[in-house]
Amino acid sequence: MIRLPQLDIRSIAFPDIESALDEPDGLLAFGGDLGSERLLAAYAHGIFPWYSHGQPILWWSPDPRMVLDTAKLHVPRRLRRWLKSCEWNIHADRSFANVMQACAEPRRDGAGTWITDAMFEAYCRLHAEGHAHSVEVWDADRLVGGIYGVTIGRMFFGESMFSRRDHASKVALLALCKVLAEHGMPLLDAQVSSEHLQTLGAREMARHEFSLHIAELCSLPGLPVEWAPLFEGMDPRTLADRH
Repeated sequence: MIRLPQLDIRSIAFPDIESALDEPDGLLAFGGDLGSERLLAAYAHGIFPWYSHGQPILWWSPDPRMVLDTAKLHVPRRLRRWLKSCEWNIHADRSFANVMQACAEPRRDGAGTWITDAMFEAYCRLHAEGHAHSVEVWDADRLVGGIYGVTIGRMFFGESMFSRRDHASKVALLALCKVLAEHGMPLLDAQVSSEHLQTLGAREMARHEFSLHIAELCSLPGLPVEWAPLFEGMDPRTLADRH
C-alpha cells in the first residue's frame, strides 16, 4: 500500500525529493494547492504538479530528469532542410491562454488531459505575474504551434507544447532554446523522457545533479518580464543554421 505525505495547506514546504517513490517514478506527495508561491517553490526544488480530473493534486520529482542543453540542440537533417523554407512567424506571450488550451486538447496518445481547469487558472495567473511564458508559432493569423513553461532566475521549466501543423512545436522549441542560450539560460527542464525530444538532443540527468543545477540557476537574476521583444523579428529559417 502506497502512503504519500499530504501537504499542509498552511505551508509551502515539500518533502525531500529523494523520498519520492521509485514506482511510479518520482511521485512525492499529494494535496496542498496551486497558489503561485507554492508552485514557484516546487519548481525551484525540482518538483512539479501532474494529475488528472478527479484526483488530488499530485507532486512529482522523477529520477532521472529529461533536460535540453539550450545551446546544443540537434537539428535533424530533414528538419534542417524544411526550416530553410519556413515562413511562419514566431512570437512570445501573444496568446498564452490559447497555447495552454491547445496543449490541453485531446491527442491521439491521450496527452493533454492532465491540464485541469485548476491548472489552467494557476498557470495563467503565473503568466500574469510574469513567471510563466509562451512561445508561439503563427501561420499568418493562425496559431499552429507553441510551448509554455515557468521561469525562475536563469532556469526554464517546460510544461507542455503542441502542434497543429507538422514541425510547429519543434519550431517553437528551437526558437525558445535559441533565446535561452543567448541570455545565459543553459538548461530547459523537459520533465520526463520523450522519444520526440530525444531526436532534438534531449538527455537524461540524475535527479541529484539536476537539483544542484537548478539551485544555482534559480538563484540568478532572471530575464525581463516582457518576453515579446526577445523574439521580435525572429526568422525561423535561421534556426536551421544554429548547429
